Amino acid sequence: MDTSTTSAPRRSFHCRFCAAPLRTSFVDLGMSPLCQTHITTEQLHEMEPFYPLHAYVCDACFLVQLQEFVSPQEIFTEYAYFSSYSTSWVEHARRYAHMAIERFGLGAGSKVMEIASNDGYLLQHFVAAGVPVLGVEPAANVAKVAVDKGVPTTTRFFGFETAGEIAREHGRPDLLLGNNVLAHVPDLNDFVSGMKRLLAPGGVITMEFPHLQRLMAENQFDTIYHEHFSYFSFVAVEKVFAHHGLTLFDVEELPTHGGSLRIYGRHAENAALPVGSRVTALRQREIDDGFLTLERYRSFGDQVVATKRRLLAFLIDAKQQGKKVVGYGAPGKGNTLLNYCGIRTDFLDFTVDANPYKQGKFTPGTRIPILAPEQLREARPDYVLILPWNLKDEISRAAAYIAEWGGRFVVPIPDVRVL
Repeated sequence: MDTSTTSAPRRSFHCRFCAAPLRTSFVDLGMSPLCQTHITTEQLHEMEPFYPLHAYVCDACFLVQLQEFVSPQEIFTEYAYFSSYSTSWVEHARRYAHMAIERFGLGAGSKVMEIASNDGYLLQHFVAAGVPVLGVEPAANVAKVAVDKGVPTTTRFFGFETAGEIAREHGRPDLLLGNNVLAHVPDLNDFVSGMKRLLAPGGVITMEFPHLQRLMAENQFDTIYHEHFSYFSFVAVEKVFAHHGLTLFDVEELPTHGGSLRIYGRHAENAALPVGSRVTALRQREIDDGFLTLERYRSFGDQVVATKRRLLAFLIDAKQQGKKVVGYGAPGKGNTLLNYCGIRTDFLDFTVDANPYKQGKFTPGTRIPILAPEQLREARPDYVLILPWNLKDEISRAAAYIAEWGGRFVVPIPDVRVL
């Protein structure tokens, strides 16, 4: 088929890091729409594009990945995710900023840059401490919110070329960070080589992303969606960074997003920061767990099918008993779950979300109405299915009032559980 007249990315069955042919399936989640393209009332009678949601593992470097069907420009130029709507995530960012200032001795003479800085949820804490910052954010609608709150932000996609531009215009950072951006990058080599180019000689990189080992251990298949191009084990991400002259000298395991890694990188030639014991321990733990063997990845698909069947069995039973079930949240992971399991308004009357940008719209693919959280009181549901299950503690506290009428929360991952 001639695709020369379309804007679709070139589809390749080759690894985005090492270019080896992709042959081994990790999990096939069927066809799914883009998870952040919420549907307006006017679009309800229009066609919606669906793309294969099929993850592969590279036989050579063991990077788990999706093919690129839609360019980042189409996904992220205007984006519906605003980090500041999660109070626990803002608090996580505040603690990180204070830790980094103390650990790396950052002050008025330093420079901190964040890639995919969103609405300034994190850099605002450095600004408050008097540390100069720059946010790099591709979504203009989100970047404007950051600028309005006093966080200097440049609107562009990050890569090797833009790294050179930023270095010329703004200098090179002592701390270069990115939270939940590494997975969103289709051209992984361009992105990591850009970080190498931008980082000051004695500077430090930190990146946070969901940890593949946790994803597999806890059935977190719903964190797989088109906006996430890659899924990292520590052994895979260490290989990627080393290839581009960056050494990982420390790593932390975090509870965020169901279990994440925060990696610390530096120029390979910067021996002032020795590789710590947490790096060697995690690397060995993954090797012992089989992450350098294809067999380790092949069984994940069976786990996913079993999780889907258990969730559907719960919902079918609840509806047959005449129970009212609604959702809480309209996150990317929720849309993978809803579409893969075929959950529509026959199971969930509606879902609620604190983000006004999503309210009054419908979930992609499944077309479930997204309402304001206040609607829970009016509907008095028997069950509330928490779609951003990683925020279950925050949500169950905020909406604890559902107990007034006997309502109960349900989480779908790692297994169906009524709280």
